[in-house]
Amino acid sequence: MSLGQKLGTTGVWFFTDLLDHGRSRELAARIESLGYAALWIPDTVGRDPFVNAALLLESTTDLVVATGIANIHMRHPGMMKQGAASLAELSGGRFVLGLGVSHAPLVTGLRKLDYSKPLTTMRTYLDDMDTSLYMAVPPAEEAPVVLAALGPKMLELAAERTKGAHPYWTTPEHTAMAREIMGPDAWLCVEQKCVLTTDADLAHATTNDQLGMYADLPNYRNNWKRLGFTEDEISDRAPRFLDAVMAWGDEAAIADRIQAHYDAGASHVCIQPIDPETRGEPDWRLLEALSPITSEQTNP
Repeated sequence: MSLGQKLGTTGVWFFTDLLDHGRSRELAARIESLGYAALWIPDTVGRDPFVNAALLLESTTDLVVATGIANIHMRHPGMMKQGAASLAELSGGRFVLGLGVSHAPLVTGLRKLDYSKPLTTMRTYLDDMDTSLYMAVPPAEEAPVVLAALGPKMLELAAERTKGAHPYWTTPEHTAMAREIMGPDAWLCVEQKCVLTTDADLAHATTNDQLGMYADLPNYRNNWKRLGFTEDEISDRAPRFLDAVMAWGDEAAIADRIQAHYDAGASHVCIQPIDPETRGEPDWRLLEALSPITSEQTNP
């Protein structure tokens, strides 16, 4: 079975940094037991994503672990290639390397690094990864690469140079645009935040809390404006904007939003299940309701 087949169509995106290593292992195993094909993890200012991925892969047997995303400014291209190849070999082909240029305020402000020309930087980085030596036992299948991509040019690069794209904080309308740009064959692994509540006020408050610093990052803000939202709608957290970026309602309503991504061209949707009551844990009610195993039992 190829890694593309192992990745499947449905995964989970979660900040495992919020859990200690024991609970992280339990989370990965439980996600796998529910039939989800992949677990996407971040690279921020917490655990090293390669060390974290090794822990999660060792805790499971079939689950694919993907970085969503590994920051290219944090690692030399050779080190990135070595880490990905090592995990691909050690896991028997269950690792996907998501790469991204991150955001100017985080790269220049937090890390004091150069963020000029992100598209050129990514293209050069991929070139350097391709030519970097790897002299260990090679994996049977190289770790596929996907790019964090929102705008048309990065989406084009994702389709041209990698397996595809991993858009974050987007909408089904963006998924349709991305599919049109990238063509029919590229992987389109879309993240969708979800909150299981029919209370509009709670859903909007949760979305506002989740937006946090994201709303001020230019890459996200520019993408939302491309999708037709105004500066005022984003800044004022207009209901139209909040409803577009967060799937909320009962299980059926959330399932409909996820289906909208598939209908728009997503090949894989990774659900980020927000529990408004419990920080540090996914909403297991939602994951159980939407699990592929539950779906198979309901629709044999």
